[in-house]
Amino acid sequence: MNHRRLRHRRRLIAISAGSAGALAVALGLGLTSAMATGKTPDKPAATASSSDQTPQWAPENDEAPLGRNKVVRPQTLAADRKAASALQLKIPAPSGKYSVGMVGLHLVDKSRTDPYVSGSKSRELMVSLWYPATATSGHYQAPWMPSISGAHFLATRRLSPQLVTLPTTAGHVLAPVNTALGKLPVLLYSTGLHSDRAMGTALVQDLASRGYLVVTVDHTHDANEVQFPGNRLEVNKMPAGTHSSDTLKVRAADIKFAINQLKTLSTGGNPDAGKATLPKGLTKSVDMSRIGMFGWSLGGAAVPTAMQLDSRIDAGANLDGQFFGTAPSKDLKRPFMLFSSGSHNRNNDASWRTMWSHLKGYKVDIKLKGAAHLSFSDNEWMVAQEANLLGLSKAQLQQQYGTIDPTRAIAVQRVYLAAFFDQELLKKHSTLLDGSSSKYPEISFVP
Repeated sequence: MNHRRLRHRRRLIAISAGSAGALAVALGLGLTSAMATGKTPDKPAATASSSDQTPQWAPENDEAPLGRNKVVRPQTLAADRKAASALQLKIPAPSGKYSVGMVGLHLVDKSRTDPYVSGSKSRELMVSLWYPATATSGHYQAPWMPSISGAHFLATRRLSPQLVTLPTTAGHVLAPVNTALGKLPVLLYSTGLHSDRAMGTALVQDLASRGYLVVTVDHTHDANEVQFPGNRLEVNKMPAGTHSSDTLKVRAADIKFAINQLKTLSTGGNPDAGKATLPKGLTKSVDMSRIGMFGWSLGGAAVPTAMQLDSRIDAGANLDGQFFGTAPSKDLKRPFMLFSSGSHNRNNDASWRTMWSHLKGYKVDIKLKGAAHLSFSDNEWMVAQEANLLGLSKAQLQQQYGTIDPTRAIAVQRVYLAAFFDQELLKKHSTLLDGSSSKYPEISFVP
């Protein structure tokens, strides 16, 4: 694609899209065809395709879910609509046996400057910690994405509050940690390019309900929106032309810093920049000896980069993301899962073939039949619920989300992701990882 035309398309998307979640909730934008973030994206670990168009699993912006060549503006969606009440979106409930708690933390890394903001003196992050909880009564359930709730979100995107109400999550804010479980294994989550940490909530809160402490990380100024204390909003400031390999290095450094802050927690400290209240029992519940990481799209590509940078990450999983940079070409002796959509795998992504050949520990490569790239994000359940509001046909939904039922897609992802980390971090072998299962015929193993 002509670079000038590509930049023009980005400007249109930026004007219409704004934050993660807004895309799925109100806009229905198209998945663009460049593979990375900038006008001159770097190549992946190996050339993935000779096609003129980059496959859907290598998008330039993971927050552009629908209509490849069509930009839908919010005022168009809201025009002449006289709904008596908002469409209330619902997130799938967790399947584990534990209640879920949640707390957000503001982390400041004074050893680094922000790579996307000239003159910065530190790198700031917002993270959410999700964990098995007890005594949840009296603790309100966190909204799916606080950063886009309320009048500010609606006004900036010219939407009426009559249109859509985002869901609440299963995470009870500041609920006490279930300390009866002992120290909790840790998982870190990195989301798609220009996406927000909320985009993995369906998977994250489920893992917490199974007994994990899950940390979701917003990569500031890569994410479309990050809200900090005091209602300060930071938006995407990634310079045009930023290479994906450089973006992954930033994300890996963010993850390493987040793990360092978990270490502070585990020794009784409070890493929050404002010393915000922590859930009761949290400092006694962080197991620094069992740490895993997973991510979707570019967040999945960040996993081996982070693992190469930080040996404390014991196991990793990539949800349908193409690899970039040098990490896939380096041997990795720790367990790794490749989990792809129905149309993506080593047969058409050379970066995955490269990665696979350098995985020297336990490895598994599975494919979800009927799923598409966006099926591994919260867009999967969100957009399906608002299809009528968006005027989307079944064919349009299937173009971007595949043919698999959204509820089933999420359920299968949850089961196999948990099976992998249960096996590698908890040493609980799962027969699901041994081969095909009649209970989950949608999963096939790539030999």
